[in-house]
Amino acid sequence: MFELAYFSNVSENTKRFVDKLGVTHHRIPVKASDTPLMMSDPYVLIVPTYGGGDDATSVPKQVIRFLNQQQNRDLIRGVIAAGNTNFGDKYCRAGEIVAMKCQVPLIHRFELLGTPYDVEVVHNKMETLWNQH
Repeated sequence: MFELAYFSNVSENTKRFVDKLGVTHHRIPVKASDTPLMMSDPYVLIVPTYGGGDDATSVPKQVIRFLNQQQNRDLIRGVIAAGNTNFGDKYCRAGEIVAMKCQVPLIHRFELLGTPYDVEVVHNKMETLWNQH
């Protein structure tokens, strides 16, 4: 099965969702001074949406820096987006942007910490994605 790369700020909402998945995961560093994460195997990215879903600020800078590494872009196979329905039509916008720019599928959206249903859906969709590759 694919590994996960994810970004979670100090609130750790996304981290709490990732922990529920029970799969191998790697956290994108919060601080620019931390050692950058370099993926060596195919992975699915989990990205939260920031800035109220505004296109200019919705993808966290740390995720942009991570994806600016060619190796990380080459190995991405899908995106899962976290968001807040308070953002309206910009709900999970960061995932849409990353999926479009990296030309990979947006395989699921979930709100804040996710639900048991979201965990089940992600497992099923990642298994399907894995079987396709």
